[in-house]
Parts: sequence; structure tokens; C-alpha cells
Amino acid sequence: MAEFARHEKTERQLQRLSDALKTGRLQPVRRLLNSLPAGEIADLLESLPPEPRNLVWELVDPSLDGEILVHVADEVRSSLIEAMEHEELVEATSELDLDDLADILDDLPDQVIKQILTVMDRTDRERLAQVLSYPEHSAGGLMDPEVVTIRSDVNLDVVQRYLRMRGAMPEPADDLFVTDREGRYLGRLALADLLCREPDLPVEEIIRRGDRAIAVDLSAADVATEFEHNDWVSAPVVDPAGRLLGRITIDDVVDVIREEAEHNVMSMAGLDEEDDMFAPVFASSKRRALYLGVNLITAFVAGWFVGIFDHTLEQVVALAVLMPVVASMGGIAGSQTLTLMIRGMATGRIGPGNTSALLNKELAVGSLNGLLWALVVGIVALLWFRLPMLGIVAALAIVINLVMGALAGVLVPIVLRRLAIDPALAGGVVLTTVTDVVGFVALLGLGSVLLL
Repeated sequence: MAEFARHEKTERQLQRLSDALKTGRLQPVRRLLNSLPAGEIADLLESLPPEPRNLVWELVDPSLDGEILVHVADEVRSSLIEAMEHEELVEATSELDLDDLADILDDLPDQVIKQILTVMDRTDRERLAQVLSYPEHSAGGLMDPEVVTIRSDVNLDVVQRYLRMRGAMPEPADDLFVTDREGRYLGRLALADLLCREPDLPVEEIIRRGDRAIAVDLSAADVATEFEHNDWVSAPVVDPAGRLLGRITIDDVVDVIREEAEHNVMSMAGLDEEDDMFAPVFASSKRRALYLGVNLITAFVAGWFVGIFDHTLEQVVALAVLMPVVASMGGIAGSQTLTLMIRGMATGRIGPGNTSALLNKELAVGSLNGLLWALVVGIVALLWFRLPMLGIVAALAIVINLVMGALAGVLVPIVLRRLAIDPALAGGVVLTTVTDVVGFVALLGLGSVLLL
């Protein structure tokens, strides 16, 4: 419900923005834009065709440019960057957190990167280089190296004086991370304890030593799982020796979850979540052509199997009417299992230890649903064509294809992952081919045996 409400809000804002643009009066557009947070402006920009998008981009408050560039999809970001002067880009990125800057640095022109690095102090350059040294979709790539640390051998009043001297803290701030003299992570000190406990208490007496740290090479998806399981607002990131390198905050994790969800949905149609929805026609056609080509090949494979039974189809034309019914039922049943598998694998809930149990369960579900809908299809076929044996053939084919759909739904993503192929991208095509072929062969094969 919350996701639906968010999309409805974006839709209303987009309508208001479109209505304001049609009037030709830009001041209301400017007021509307600059009353919104950067993330919502990014959503609106992605929702506009190139010409109005460029006009709206010119009306955005320059102080928001950097944050908006971080939020928009890669292809949209590239188009916005092309429309900006180098000085504008340097100014827009100067206030970004280092982890956000690292996310968009590769999209910036070389001259702009040189200017950004020139105005940075040595410490920030080293921190930025540290973040860039890790893979993008890892804890190291997500972390912000700017982190406030304290020692365990001081009292709370010393910590309070230190924070007042700093004058500011990175946001969001819920805990302080405690390290030893070598920079190794020891635990957390909650800000609530810092403010509410006696000032002369030693830090080492009240830190939470049991809270785990995140390994720097942990995948982004696993980082999100850790945050979910531990209800963290922020978490420390450490190297293999236990030295504190930085922290990851909940806003970064929300981005990971959203990107993963978008990737899974878009990949199932052979699309990329970072593409511009309003990209030029030729570019979009080129990107989609490969997926359509692969699908065409699989369709020809299914057609070839149908061709084997051309004599059967000539004799019993009614089988041609039932072919899409059988194939569709198997495809839908398989897609349900495939979606369950892809989601389970993405969240780490499915592995070697429980795959066989899940396979048995899905086969049982496929068998039960197969028997139910076999009865329905068999009765419909009997009443429609007045051929009792045709109803039996259709019923048996439905059972076979639903069971095969369940089997393929479990095994296809496992095999694809072992081949280093994204199951979300290729799983649907492979599954559809399997259920189409099995459905056609079962229906026409049984028809050849029982009807001729």
C-alpha cells in the first residue's frame, strides 16, 4: 500500500507539472519543483520526455543538482550532465557525500573530475580512492568513509566535549563507533547513552560489544539483509583485520532494495532499470532486439516440435484449439514457481540445504493444481467437441505440463546461476520454452496414441 501511495503521489505531481508547463508560465513550475526533495524531483525528471526534461532541469535550484544526479537512472544522468557546464558540475558535486560522489564520478567528464580532485583536501581524496577501490555492489562500494570514532578509554564527558568541538556529525547519526589504538572496531556507543548517562562513566563500560560489523567485501544484497535482520540505522564496515573503514546508512540500503526490485522486474522483460524510458526509438529498439531474437529462436524450437505432429493435427483439428490452453497453464504455473525461486535466491533464503524440500513442495502443488484444472479442461473439451477421449487427452496434458512447469521453475534458475547467468534475465524465456515444448508434445503425443 505504501508503494502504491508513493506512485500515486508521483503521478499527481507529474500531472501538476505537465499542466504548469502547458501554460507556458515557468514560475509555478519552479515553485513546484523546489518544494520537493531531490529524490522526488529525480522521479519527475525520469518521467518526462527529453525536451520538457531539459527545460525543467534548468528550473531546478542549483543547490539540489548534485543530489538529483545521484538519484536519477544512469542514462538520464548522462543526458543531464551533457547539458551542464563544467563549472556547474563542479559546484553541484562539491557538497556530496563521498559515497554518493563515488557513484557518479565515472559519468563526469575527465576535466570535471580533475577539478573536483584538485579542490579536495588530501584526506578526502584518499577516502574517495578507498571507496572507488571496491566493487560498486559491495559494502566497500556503499560505505561512507567519513565516520566519527571514539576510544574506549575515555569518559562520556570527554566524548561530549569532542563532539562540541567538531560542531557537526554525519547524518543520520544514531551511534558512535568505538575503536582501539590500531583502529580496530570494538563496538557502538548509542547517542542516547551519551546524553542520558552520567558524564564520568567510562565508554568501555557501556558500549555494545556484541553488535557485529559488516565485512568490506560483503555483497550489497547481503548488506540489505543484515540491516533488515538487525534493524540498523547505520552499521560499521571493517576490513579482514577488523579495522574500521567507514559506515553504511539506512538511506543507502533503501536504494539497494529499490534497485534490486527494479532490476528483477525489468530483467524479466529483457530491460535495464538504468535505461531512459524516453530514450531515442532506434536506441531502444536496438537494446530490445537481442531479447526478442532469443525469444524468436525459442519459439521456432517449440514450432519445430509441433511440426513433428502435423499429421495428428490434420486428423484431429480440435487439438490445435487446445494447444495454447495447455501451454499457457504450464507457463503460468512455472512462472509462479520461478518468481518464488528468484526472490528466494536474491534474499538468500534458498540454497543447497532446502532446495530439495522446496522442489518436493512445488511438485506436489503442481500435481494438485494439475488434477484440479485437468478436470475442468477435460469437461470443457468434452462438452465443446463431443469427444470423450479428447477430454482425457487434454486432462492428462494439463497434469503433465503443470508438473513440468513446477519442476522447471525450480531447476531453471539453479542451472542458470551455476552458468553465471542472471535468472531474472533469462529464466522466463527458458521456462516458457520448456513449458511450451512439453505442453505441445504431451498434448499432440497423447493425441497421436489415443485419438488416431
